[in-house]
Amino acid sequence: MTDSALISGVSISHASASIDDIEAVCSLSEREAVEHLAAQPDVEEAFVLQTCNRAEAYVVTEEEPRGREVLDEYATDAPAEAARELDHEESLEQLLRVACGLESLIVGEDQILGQLRSAYDTARTAGAVGPVLDDALLKALHVGERARTETAINEGVVSLGSAAARLAGTECDLASATALVVGAGEMGTLAAQSFTDSAAEVVVANRTQERADHVAETLDGNVSAVGLGALPVAVTEADVVVTATGSSTPVLDRETLLNAGETFIIDIAQPRDVAPSAAGVTGVDVRDLDDLRSLTDATLASRQTAAREVEDIIETELDHLLAQYKRKRADEVISAMYEGAERMKERELSTALSKLEEDGLTDDQRATIEAMADTLVSQLLAAPTQSLRAAAEEDDWTTIHTALQLFDPTGGAPSQLADAEPDEIPDAVRQQMPPAVLDQLGATDD
Repeated sequence: MTDSALISGVSISHASASIDDIEAVCSLSEREAVEHLAAQPDVEEAFVLQTCNRAEAYVVTEEEPRGREVLDEYATDAPAEAARELDHEESLEQLLRVACGLESLIVGEDQILGQLRSAYDTARTAGAVGPVLDDALLKALHVGERARTETAINEGVVSLGSAAARLAGTECDLASATALVVGAGEMGTLAAQSFTDSAAEVVVANRTQERADHVAETLDGNVSAVGLGALPVAVTEADVVVTATGSSTPVLDRETLLNAGETFIIDIAQPRDVAPSAAGVTGVDVRDLDDLRSLTDATLASRQTAAREVEDIIETELDHLLAQYKRKRADEVISAMYEGAERMKERELSTALSKLEEDGLTDDQRATIEAMADTLVSQLLAAPTQSLRAAAEEDDWTTIHTALQLFDPTGGAPSQLADAEPDEIPDAVRQQMPPAVLDQLGATDD
């Protein structure tokens, strides 16, 4: 991490965007999007999270305006009011909140944690994650796990799949209904599992028949499986349909649904599984993720206590994460300071030993002189080191940045410091320096 590396983020989610807005931003896959961002000039690291109800991107740059430019291009297809811009600290907090499920459509849902972990693995595999985002994402995953083990935030309706089943129950008599679940992934499996407790019959349809069979076999109740080729027939026999595939094109079009009759469909896929033209088919009632928002308020109300507990966890862990970044920032300056001092020590030590060896110098005498030089460096820099770390903890970036310029590891720190005017040396550093050093630098107070 460089001394000025910052995270910039953008979030397009259900909180301010429609499903159409989110789909527009997700024109590239998660892997393609993160690779595209990482390849942009001046971008040091990148991370992208794309789910059915959010599209978020984060980049690390030396200058925040550059990060904003890159993210504006990522979110260019979303309305300005739908994209929430995040600075460094806001980005860190957003990642923690997302991992805990506080930003989900269904508050506290569990699926987002796995999606975040998968996106992290994708970005790492693409070589887009470095030390800045790695610290943030690992902390987010840790906090997400804490929230679910230490609070009741994920009790009750905890997934879009189960939320879809609940919504269907408010519109249909499931006790005598046949529920068709299209897609045998995580969301589809959760939806099918929820229907086994309420529907008379559950049918799981999937592109791979073997996967559909496997899901059906793991569920209790009257559950069967079919391939996607059987959809035209399966739809006519179903009263409720939940679609949750990963297909890039619709799996239910107008022609497929023409003979469906009275059918209640909930599309929780992203991109959507139901073609827009299907909305006009007589007897077919299509709902999507936007219609699940009505469940959010009720879910949040039942988890207010747990949510407050999670907020407290996030506040504490965010403080720890920010302190971690500050320590790294100070440690970079301290490392530069020691590198410069070591170069000065080696140069002066070499000159002194060369002169002394003209009159003869034993190995023990050489070792004693070298040890004294090492001790002097350690003792002279101990107090400034402590002061710089304290400055980082107190957000005193003026001291940190000035010290970095004086001890620039690329430009010969000792000479820069020696040539510095007294008022150029940070008070936090100067006040800790021994009087003898200050006299030599001309930095003593009159």
